[in-house]
Amino acid sequence: MGRYAGVFGPHAPEATYVAHDYAEQLFDTGEVELNYAVTGRSDKPALLLIPGQSESWWGYEAVMPLLAEHFHVHAVDLRGQGRSTRTPFRYTLDNIGNDLVRFLDGVIGRPAFISGLSSGGLASAWLSAYAKPGQVIAACWEDPPFFSSETAPVVGPPITDSIGPLFGMWAKYLGDQWSVGDWDGFVAAVPEELADWQAHVALVVGTEEPAQNLREYDPEWGKAFITGAFAASCPHHVMLSQVKVPVLFTHHFRMIDESSGGLIGACSDVQAGRVTQLVKGGGATLTYRSFPMTGHSMHGQDPAMFVETFVDWSSTFTR
Repeated sequence: MGRYAGVFGPHAPEATYVAHDYAEQLFDTGEVELNYAVTGRSDKPALLLIPGQSESWWGYEAVMPLLAEHFHVHAVDLRGQGRSTRTPFRYTLDNIGNDLVRFLDGVIGRPAFISGLSSGGLASAWLSAYAKPGQVIAACWEDPPFFSSETAPVVGPPITDSIGPLFGMWAKYLGDQWSVGDWDGFVAAVPEELADWQAHVALVVGTEEPAQNLREYDPEWGKAFITGAFAASCPHHVMLSQVKVPVLFTHHFRMIDESSGGLIGACSDVQAGRVTQLVKGGGATLTYRSFPMTGHSMHGQDPAMFVETFVDWSSTFTR
């Protein structure tokens, strides 16, 4: 066991969380309590922001005041992240999607725009396909790992050739619900167990303490991806063929690492092409925007660019 075994999570709020600019609230779905924050006027169109893996709602904190000029903004912690409930053995895309269906009904209560980053983009895609009729106006998918986060995708590299090894290390050294907590062992092993680019993503060089976002993250999330459990009941190609609302798909930096053959980025060009094919083939409208010089989180790296991109696209539906 490491020095952080069992230290972080909703059971230990003083060790886990920090204060933010927006008040936080809880919504009980019946199985989980979802933590969220709200800003903007209720007479504006509703917007739901869905963070990526290891990102709490406050990953959107810098962009929320800009979006609030146009929307009634809701940013949520998914189960297993932030102040929301931990659910051992139940981290699946279907479960997360159904959490958000309940949130849309119980908190927002009217048709909404949705936007999700990375794994949150997968949840946004799930809602695009499977939400109740009328819940979703249109959906933004911010650099989601379509196919590349599956263990046996129908196209392109699997998770083992992308970010999966880092998730595996989180599972090994930190443990489900931080039950292992060996942060020192994790930091020491990064140069040995990861490719150079993966080690760069890990962002632990010279880091003695876990980053705030990881303190709020249940590492069992990552394990659900590398075991295939997360998408086992919801293959990406099936989900994408069922999309029913207009979509904005932003595709950020990506390349194939020459030394390891791994995918650096969330989604390869071949995989993005299949996304477009499946969505349009199912009859939905998809707007594809390529940002090859932008990092994984546009809303984090360049809030103004994200807002301009999102508002320009969404204004088609709000006029």
